[in-house]
Amino acid sequence: MIALLLALGSSLAYGCADFLGGLGARKAHVLRTVMIAAPASLAVELLLWPFLGASFSTGALAWGALSGVASAAAFALLYRTLAIGPMNVLSPVTALVSAMLPVGVGLLQGEHLGTAGLIGLPLALAAVVLVSAGHGTGSVRPSRTALLLALGAGAAIALQLIFLHQAPSDSGVAPLIIGRAVSSAVTLAVAGMMYRRLGSEKPAYAMSAAAGVLDSVANLLFLLAARSGDLAVVAVITALYPAGTVLLARAVLAERVHRGQLVGLGTAAVAVSLLALT
Repeated sequence: MIALLLALGSSLAYGCADFLGGLGARKAHVLRTVMIAAPASLAVELLLWPFLGASFSTGALAWGALSGVASAAAFALLYRTLAIGPMNVLSPVTALVSAMLPVGVGLLQGEHLGTAGLIGLPLALAAVVLVSAGHGTGSVRPSRTALLLALGAGAAIALQLIFLHQAPSDSGVAPLIIGRAVSSAVTLAVAGMMYRRLGSEKPAYAMSAAAGVLDSVANLLFLLAARSGDLAVVAVITALYPAGTVLLARAVLAERVHRGQLVGLGTAAVAVSLLALT
């Protein structure tokens, strides 16, 4: 139950971070937003170090660095995917892949689910797709390139979660610190190489920093959840993060919540209840 609550908190934090990051990216080039969000996220993890501890063992360094590379790749692939569109097709593909790969890894590592879990897990996967899908776009179909990018983005997100889970359980926040330091370095390096293409618009500093802080909180809650529960369950619950984005968009931007998304939110509630019984 503790792992489930932590995973739900991680999902909500990821959803809020994506919402704020998306709003920030409307005001300036997305890399300008990430250049603020990533260091802000690293700062939060450094502040948590004295309270939660950190053991920079070889395993923590290696898995943390790998998660950082995967995180940087996820940012690049995800935003490129959504820029090509259509979002209502590609977003569910990305979310589903990001959930399915950790499930497979968890089951291969010997995790077992009870009857309720065997019902709740596929329901949660279905909810991931429904919640992240927007209004239909008629005959518009994604290109092969867009689909490949969506699969790559989902895989990169999944690898980030898997690598964090593989880090030693007694390493504290060390994997998060290393991962965020690596992803920040990669992002800043790419931004430096693309400086002339970033435009002159100033980013939304407060909004971008808040997105980074929430992303850091989400990573921490996922790590704690994965250490106290099954990766297969925790990853699927975390992948419900589009629900937070959808609800915030409804409350703040008055965006319409479509029927399929409402069904997805209801399905998610049922799935979480079943997984809580596992």
